[in-house]
Amino acid sequence: MPLHTFTVGQSIEFVPGKFDGSAPGGTYTVVRLLPNDSTDREYRVKNTRDGHERVVRESQIRRGPPSPLG
Repeated sequence: MPLHTFTVGQSIEFVPGKFDGSAPGGTYTVVRLLPNDSTDREYRVKNTRDGHERVVRESQIRRGPPSPLG
């Protein structure tokens, strides 16, 4: 199983695709690394503005701004 690229607590940018509905893009924080057998790893992330959590695939995210916690 491939390793996750991002770590818990890291800030990321979520870039929704055309099939992601009304999911808002922007800055999120990684809350949990999810186990899966796919090469496109999954993460539980939390929106830094409204606190909404969602599951995203690694192909939908990129490295974001530094975390405010350091």
